[in-house]
Amino acid sequence: KSYGATALALTDHGNMYGAIEFYKECEKNGIKPIIGCEIYMAERTRKDMESGTDNKSYHLTLLAKNETGYKNLMRIVSRAYLEGFYYKPRADHELLREHGEGIICLSGCPGSKFISLLRQGAEEEAKKLLQFYISVFGKENVFVEIMYHEDVNWYIPLIPQIIDVAKEVDLPIVATWDSHYLNEEDKEAHNTLLAINTNNQNFKFGGNYSFIGPEEAQKIFSSIPQATENTLKVAEMVDLEIE
Repeated sequence: KSYGATALALTDHGNMYGAIEFYKECEKNGIKPIIGCEIYMAERTRKDMESGTDNKSYHLTLLAKNETGYKNLMRIVSRAYLEGFYYKPRADHELLREHGEGIICLSGCPGSKFISLLRQGAEEEAKKLLQFYISVFGKENVFVEIMYHEDVNWYIPLIPQIIDVAKEVDLPIVATWDSHYLNEEDKEAHNTLLAINTNNQNFKFGGNYSFIGPEEAQKIFSSIPQATENTLKVAEMVDLEIE
Protein backbone atom coordinates (compact mmCIF):
# COMPACT_ATOMS: atom_id res chain seq x y z
CA LYS A 1 0.00 0.00 0.00
CA SER A 2 2.86 2.39 0.86
CA TYR A 3 4.26 1.82 -2.65
CA GLY A 4 0.96 2.92 -4.17
CA ALA A 5 0.55 -0.48 -5.78
CA THR A 6 -2.87 -1.23 -7.25
CA ALA A 7 -2.52 -5.01 -7.35
CA LEU A 8 -0.47 -7.76 -5.73
CA ALA A 9 0.02 -11.45 -6.53
CA LEU A 10 0.81 -14.36 -4.23
CA THR A 11 2.35 -17.48 -5.81
CA ASP A 12 3.57 -19.81 -3.08
CA HIS A 13 5.45 -22.97 -4.07
CA GLY A 14 3.08 -25.85 -4.73
CA ASN A 15 0.30 -24.69 -2.42
CA MET A 16 -2.47 -22.12 -1.93
CA TYR A 17 -2.79 -22.27 1.87
CA GLY A 18 -2.26 -18.53 2.23
CA ALA A 19 -4.74 -17.50 -0.49
CA ILE A 20 -7.77 -16.52 1.60
CA GLU A 21 -5.85 -14.63 4.29
CA PHE A 22 -3.97 -12.83 1.49
CA TYR A 23 -7.23 -12.06 -0.37
CA LYS A 24 -8.85 -10.56 2.74
CA GLU A 25 -5.81 -8.39 3.59
CA CYS A 26 -5.63 -7.04 0.03
CA GLU A 27 -9.36 -6.25 0.00
CA LYS A 28 -9.03 -4.49 3.35
CA ASN A 29 -6.25 -2.27 1.96
CA GLY A 30 -7.83 -1.46 -1.40
CA ILE A 31 -5.36 -3.57 -3.37
CA LYS A 32 -6.49 -6.01 -6.05
CA PRO A 33 -5.55 -9.55 -4.96
CA ILE A 34 -4.16 -11.90 -7.60
CA ILE A 35 -4.26 -15.49 -6.39
CA GLY A 36 -1.79 -17.84 -7.97
CA CYS A 37 0.59 -20.69 -7.38
CA GLU A 38 4.09 -21.57 -8.50
CA ILE A 39 3.28 -25.19 -9.21
CA TYR A 40 5.75 -28.06 -9.55
CA MET A 41 5.61 -29.77 -12.94
CA ALA A 42 6.68 -33.43 -13.09
CA GLU A 43 9.66 -34.47 -15.23
CA ARG A 44 7.41 -37.03 -16.95
CA THR A 45 3.88 -37.52 -15.56
CA ARG A 46 2.59 -37.01 -12.01
CA LYS A 47 2.17 -40.80 -11.67
CA ASP A 48 5.80 -41.63 -12.49
CA MET A 49 7.80 -42.03 -9.28
CA GLU A 50 11.13 -43.57 -10.21
CA SER A 51 14.14 -42.67 -8.10
CA GLY A 52 16.85 -40.72 -9.94
CA THR A 53 14.46 -39.56 -12.68
CA ASP A 54 11.23 -38.31 -11.16
CA ASN A 55 12.65 -36.49 -8.12
CA LYS A 56 13.34 -33.61 -10.56
CA SER A 57 10.50 -31.10 -11.04
CA TYR A 58 10.07 -27.70 -12.73
CA HIS A 59 8.29 -24.48 -11.73
CA LEU A 60 5.34 -22.96 -13.60
CA THR A 61 3.52 -19.77 -12.56
CA LEU A 62 -0.28 -19.96 -12.74
CA LEU A 63 -2.71 -17.15 -11.78
CA ALA A 64 -6.47 -17.36 -11.27
CA LYS A 65 -8.09 -15.07 -13.85
CA ASN A 66 -11.64 -15.52 -12.52
CA GLU A 67 -13.73 -17.79 -10.30
CA THR A 68 -13.50 -20.69 -12.77
CA GLY A 69 -9.72 -20.32 -12.80
CA TYR A 70 -9.57 -20.13 -8.99
CA LYS A 71 -11.50 -23.41 -8.70
CA ASN A 72 -9.37 -25.02 -11.40
CA LEU A 73 -6.16 -23.88 -9.71
CA MET A 74 -7.37 -25.47 -6.46
CA ARG A 75 -8.08 -28.69 -8.37
CA ILE A 76 -4.60 -28.72 -9.94
CA VAL A 77 -2.92 -28.12 -6.58
CA SER A 78 -5.08 -30.68 -4.73
CA ARG A 79 -4.54 -33.39 -7.34
CA ALA A 80 -0.80 -32.60 -7.45
CA TYR A 81 -0.73 -33.51 -3.72
CA LEU A 82 -3.13 -36.46 -3.84
CA GLU A 83 -1.96 -38.06 -7.10
CA GLY A 84 1.47 -36.61 -7.86
CA PHE A 85 3.32 -36.26 -4.57
CA TYR A 86 6.90 -37.47 -4.95
CA TYR A 87 9.34 -35.22 -3.05
CA LYS A 88 7.00 -32.35 -4.10
CA PRO A 89 3.32 -32.10 -5.05
CA ARG A 90 3.64 -32.46 -8.86
CA ALA A 91 1.24 -31.60 -11.66
CA ASP A 92 1.63 -32.62 -15.30
CA HIS A 93 0.33 -31.77 -18.79
CA GLU A 94 -2.76 -33.93 -18.32
CA LEU A 95 -3.82 -31.96 -15.22
CA LEU A 96 -3.28 -28.65 -17.03
CA ARG A 97 -5.41 -29.85 -19.96
CA GLU A 98 -8.22 -30.91 -17.63
CA HIS A 99 -8.21 -27.75 -15.49
CA GLY A 100 -6.78 -24.99 -17.71
CA GLU A 101 -9.87 -22.82 -18.11
CA GLY A 102 -9.80 -19.39 -16.45
CA ILE A 103 -6.07 -19.47 -15.71
CA ILE A 104 -3.29 -17.08 -16.76
CA CYS A 105 0.00 -18.89 -17.39
CA LEU A 106 3.44 -17.31 -17.05
CA SER A 107 6.20 -19.49 -18.52
CA GLY A 108 8.11 -19.71 -15.23
CA CYS A 109 11.25 -18.65 -13.38
CA PRO A 110 14.84 -19.90 -13.96
CA GLY A 111 13.62 -23.21 -12.46
CA SER A 112 11.03 -23.74 -15.22
CA LYS A 113 11.00 -26.36 -17.98
CA PHE A 114 10.94 -23.57 -20.59
CA ILE A 115 14.21 -22.07 -19.28
CA SER A 116 15.74 -25.53 -18.81
CA LEU A 117 15.13 -26.30 -22.50
CA LEU A 118 16.66 -22.98 -23.63
CA ARG A 119 19.65 -23.62 -21.40
CA GLN A 120 20.15 -27.03 -23.05
CA GLY A 121 20.02 -25.43 -26.51
CA ALA A 122 16.65 -27.05 -27.26
CA GLU A 123 15.00 -23.88 -28.59
CA GLU A 124 12.50 -25.71 -30.83
CA GLU A 125 11.35 -27.81 -27.88
CA ALA A 126 10.97 -24.63 -25.81
CA LYS A 127 8.76 -23.13 -28.55
CA LYS A 128 6.66 -26.33 -28.64
CA LEU A 129 6.18 -26.04 -24.89
CA LEU A 130 4.89 -22.46 -25.27
CA GLN A 131 2.54 -23.70 -28.01
CA PHE A 132 1.26 -26.33 -25.57
CA TYR A 133 0.51 -23.61 -23.00
CA ILE A 134 -1.32 -21.63 -25.71
CA SER A 135 -3.43 -24.71 -26.57
CA VAL A 136 -4.35 -25.22 -22.91
CA PHE A 137 -4.88 -21.69 -21.58
CA GLY A 138 -5.65 -19.70 -24.75
CA LYS A 139 -3.14 -17.37 -26.43
CA GLU A 140 -4.41 -14.24 -24.66
CA ASN A 141 -3.66 -15.90 -21.29
CA VAL A 142 -0.02 -16.89 -21.86
CA PHE A 143 2.97 -14.64 -21.07
CA VAL A 144 6.69 -15.33 -21.27
CA GLU A 145 8.11 -14.63 -17.83
CA ILE A 146 11.36 -12.75 -17.35
CA MET A 147 13.40 -12.18 -14.17
CA TYR A 148 16.59 -10.27 -13.43
CA HIS A 149 18.41 -11.65 -10.41
CA GLU A 150 22.07 -10.82 -10.90
CA ASP A 151 23.30 -13.71 -8.73
CA VAL A 152 21.77 -16.22 -11.19
CA ASN A 153 24.67 -15.51 -13.53
CA TRP A 154 23.86 -18.21 -16.12
CA TYR A 155 20.31 -16.83 -16.60
CA ILE A 156 21.15 -13.19 -17.47
CA PRO A 157 22.81 -14.06 -20.85
CA LEU A 158 19.66 -16.05 -21.76
CA ILE A 159 17.38 -12.98 -21.55
CA PRO A 160 17.89 -11.81 -25.19
CA GLN A 161 17.06 -15.35 -26.35
CA ILE A 162 13.95 -15.46 -24.13
CA ILE A 163 12.76 -12.18 -25.72
CA ASP A 164 13.50 -13.50 -29.25
CA VAL A 165 11.60 -16.74 -28.64
CA ALA A 166 8.64 -14.80 -27.24
CA LYS A 167 8.61 -12.66 -30.41
CA GLU A 168 8.77 -15.72 -32.67
CA VAL A 169 5.83 -17.36 -30.90
CA ASP A 170 4.09 -13.95 -30.77
CA LEU A 171 3.69 -13.85 -26.99
CA PRO A 172 4.15 -10.84 -24.67
CA ILE A 173 6.87 -10.86 -22.01
CA VAL A 174 6.16 -9.97 -18.39
CA ALA A 175 8.54 -9.01 -15.58
CA THR A 176 8.40 -10.93 -12.30
CA TRP A 177 10.50 -10.89 -9.17
CA ASP A 178 11.33 -13.74 -6.83
CA SER A 179 10.19 -12.23 -3.49
CA HIS A 180 10.90 -14.62 -0.64
CA TYR A 181 10.89 -12.05 2.18
CA LEU A 182 9.74 -8.48 2.69
CA ASN A 183 12.85 -6.38 3.41
CA GLU A 184 16.49 -6.76 2.38
CA GLU A 185 17.55 -7.10 6.03
CA ASP A 186 15.37 -10.25 6.30
CA LYS A 187 17.88 -12.13 4.12
CA GLU A 188 19.81 -13.70 7.03
CA ALA A 189 16.61 -14.91 8.72
CA HIS A 190 15.45 -16.39 5.41
CA ASN A 191 18.76 -18.21 4.90
CA THR A 192 18.44 -19.60 8.45
CA LEU A 193 14.95 -20.90 7.63
CA LEU A 194 16.29 -22.49 4.42
CA ALA A 195 19.07 -24.23 6.38
CA ILE A 196 16.52 -25.64 8.85
CA ASN A 197 14.06 -26.60 6.12
CA THR A 198 16.64 -28.42 3.95
CA ASN A 199 18.92 -29.63 6.77
CA ASN A 200 21.75 -28.03 4.77
CA GLN A 201 23.53 -25.01 6.24
CA ASN A 202 25.25 -24.29 2.91
CA PHE A 203 21.99 -23.78 1.00
CA LYS A 204 21.63 -19.99 0.70
CA PHE A 205 20.09 -17.38 -1.58
CA GLY A 206 22.91 -15.10 -2.73
CA GLY A 207 21.24 -12.01 -4.15
CA ASN A 208 18.31 -9.80 -3.17
CA TYR A 209 15.04 -11.74 -2.93
CA SER A 210 13.09 -9.13 -0.98
CA PHE A 211 9.90 -7.45 -2.15
CA ILE A 212 10.53 -4.63 -4.62
CA GLY A 213 8.30 -1.63 -5.41
CA PRO A 214 7.26 -0.28 -8.82
CA GLU A 215 10.09 2.29 -9.07
CA GLU A 216 12.80 -0.27 -8.38
CA ALA A 217 11.19 -2.71 -10.82
CA GLN A 218 11.18 -0.09 -13.57
CA LYS A 219 14.85 0.64 -12.88
CA ILE A 220 15.82 -3.05 -12.99
CA PHE A 221 13.87 -3.72 -16.20
CA SER A 222 14.59 -0.32 -17.80
CA SER A 223 16.03 -1.96 -20.96
CA ILE A 224 12.76 -3.89 -21.49
CA PRO A 225 10.01 -1.46 -20.34
CA GLN A 226 7.23 -3.53 -21.95
CA ALA A 227 7.96 -6.26 -19.39
CA THR A 228 6.89 -4.05 -16.45
CA GLU A 229 4.02 -2.49 -18.43
CA ASN A 230 2.61 -5.98 -18.97
CA THR A 231 2.39 -6.59 -15.21
CA LEU A 232 -0.45 -4.04 -15.25
CA LYS A 233 -2.01 -5.80 -18.23
CA VAL A 234 -2.02 -9.09 -16.30
CA ALA A 235 -3.52 -7.37 -13.25
CA GLU A 236 -6.28 -5.83 -15.38
CA MET A 237 -7.17 -9.26 -16.81
CA VAL A 238 -7.88 -10.66 -13.34
CA ASP A 239 -11.50 -10.47 -12.27
CA LEU A 240 -11.98 -12.62 -9.19
CA GLU A 241 -14.43 -12.13 -6.38
CA ILE A 242 -14.58 -14.77 -3.69
CA GLU A 243 -17.91 -15.01 -1.90
